[in-house]
Amino acid sequence: MLLPKEFLAKVAGAFGEAGGTWLERLPEKIEEYADKWKLEIEGPAGNLSYNYVAKARDENGRPVILKLGVPHHEFINEIRAIKMYNGEGCARLLKEDGENGAMLLEQLIPGRNLAEIEDEKEVVRQYLNVWKAIRRPLPAGHRFPAMRDWSLALVRYLDTYPNGDGPIGHADIRKAMGYFQELNDPEQDELLHGDLHHENILNSETRGWLAIDPKGVAGNPTFDLISFLFNHLHGKPDPRGLLLQRIEWLCKGLSLNKEKLLKAGFAMSTLSACWSIEDNSDWEETYRCGKWFEEILQKGN
Repeated sequence: MLLPKEFLAKVAGAFGEAGGTWLERLPEKIEEYADKWKLEIEGPAGNLSYNYVAKARDENGRPVILKLGVPHHEFINEIRAIKMYNGEGCARLLKEDGENGAMLLEQLIPGRNLAEIEDEKEVVRQYLNVWKAIRRPLPAGHRFPAMRDWSLALVRYLDTYPNGDGPIGHADIRKAMGYFQELNDPEQDELLHGDLHHENILNSETRGWLAIDPKGVAGNPTFDLISFLFNHLHGKPDPRGLLLQRIEWLCKGLSLNKEKLLKAGFAMSTLSACWSIEDNSDWEETYRCGKWFEEILQKGN
């Protein structure tokens, strides 16, 4: 079974020995769930990241998605979040075996994502529709991680580079930590998607635009806007100008406090850059966006 080198490296890097064992057994897992759920596997669905995602057809010929991952709390959190969305604003969950890292989802057809739309204003309009559709209160006694737990990666960064010799200065790390603390209000926490950007919003010819791949995290809903804001900027003629335009559209469309959005933007961009540094992946462009959030906050434009 041939798998992309990038996929192998990501799984091994994220899950260590458990990831290596899972990769060795992946062909068996695919066969196991194809038999268990009576599927005809058609092949990988798009680019693979940390999970194996395949297009398939069920016993009735219905197009479905088989998603397999290393059994882990993040995989189970995703299943919990999808169940809470219950097909409203998000792809439907058909079957699951979370403890063993498997789920079956509806396949969204044609499945194009928001990055394939050239009209930026239309992209924002559809994004906001999905963002609104997946707002959910947290259930009593929930087990979703909190945004403040995610932000501990900033503490890890300081521990990794105690002498300030890392690629990001300690002043920016501490500023991001301060913004996370300032925006943290457990009483306002909601269920967040956690990674709601262009590629995680797909089109269905029968159900419109829908979210996929939720992380499932508790936090201020403003944080759920940031991965979209800094996604697909670089390579555009005026990336900073486009970021500013997106900020204005979101603030107007949601009646947001711009200052809070910008602080969330700097905090999340810096956090995302730290994650990328941990994973030995590209981080500079995301961090640059973080600096733009801070510049706009300070200058007001």
